This record gives sequence, C-alpha cells and structure tokens, in this order.
Amino acid sequence: MIAELDLDALAARLLAQPPELPERHLLVPDWAPARPFNRPPVPAAVLIGLIRRPEGHTVLYTERSPDLRSHSGQVAFPGGKVDPQDADVAAAALREAFEEVGMVRSDARVLGFMPTYFTGTNYLITPVVAAVEPSGPFVPNPGEVHSVFEVPLSRVLDPQSYGEVKVERGGTVHRTWQIDHDGHRIWGITANLTRLFRDLVTGARP
Repeated sequence: MIAELDLDALAARLLAQPPELPERHLLVPDWAPARPFNRPPVPAAVLIGLIRRPEGHTVLYTERSPDLRSHSGQVAFPGGKVDPQDADVAAAALREAFEEVGMVRSDARVLGFMPTYFTGTNYLITPVVAAVEPSGPFVPNPGEVHSVFEVPLSRVLDPQSYGEVKVERGGTVHRTWQIDHDGHRIWGITANLTRLFRDLVTGARP
C-alpha cells in the first residue's frame, strides 16, 4: 500500500490527452442489457478529485439526491454528460464538479485521463483525474446531490477495502466491486472506476 501519492508519478501513468472515443462496434459494456442499444453511446465525464488535506490526500465522492430519476441515492463521482459547449471532457468534469459541489475550477489541476469506460446504460465515461487544493468547503447542490464526502486515499489504495457484490439484471447475475466507508456504500460503476484507479496508481493488474 502506498502511504502518500506522488502526483508526478501518477501523471506519468495517466493519458496526457483525452482518449479518442472507440468506434461503436468495438465497445463492450460493463454489463450487457437485454436489448441492444438503438442509439449512439452518450459521452460523459467524471472527476476523480484527489483532495489535498493536512493528513494526506482523500478522494471526493457524492451521494446523489434521492429525487433524481436515474441512480437516485447512489454514490458517484462528480460528473455527467458532456455538453456541446464543453471544450473537452476535462471541462465537462470540472463544470459538473462546480455545479454539484461548488468546486472552484482554479482549485483543480488536471493530471490526466483514464481510458473510457462503457456502461450497460449506454454511457461512455472518461475519468478525469485532478489534484485539488480546495479554497473553501464543498457544498452539495440540493437539486442534484444529497451529500458530499471524502475517502482517505490510503483506504482507496488498500485491496482489503474491496469486496464483490452480485447484481441481477434481466435474469443474469453480474459482479461489481463494493467499498463500504463510514455508512456509505460505493458500488457499481463508481466502485469499478475506483478499483481501476487504484490498480493504475499501484501498478496492479486489473
């Protein structure tokens, strides 16, 4: 387990530029829906924010509002669909972080990008990794976010933090990672992306 994060070493492991979106016929979702998609995948971005704290880095998460139509109440990284006015996926992730928790854009330094992640709900997600020196507290937008919390990086990097959970969709059982932290259950896409980030930082095989 790594006690502290070397940001330069991490940046060297990340993609320096946003990855090109794969051709549609090459995409394999994290779980296969019962019916094939009848529309192109939706480009999206999430921010894996590494928050600098006196005790060390933490990773930022949100708990989505229970009033949202999709993924209500679930834990997620700040993020969402890439809008036409966004310059790129980094701009989209930082915009969403500001809208959801009030993260000031100038507080974040983008370190790089992870490969795209294709979901069984037809979203093509690009994780954007950024070092954050917060100039103020994070404040959840009540229309989108119920709460915001941070997980110590040491816990994210510890393989013992991860368990597996089975999810049944359409009669088929799928496996996903799960992390329990301080009353929060991180699972599904967010846990899978967290595990991929952990493997990238530590050099472990996925």
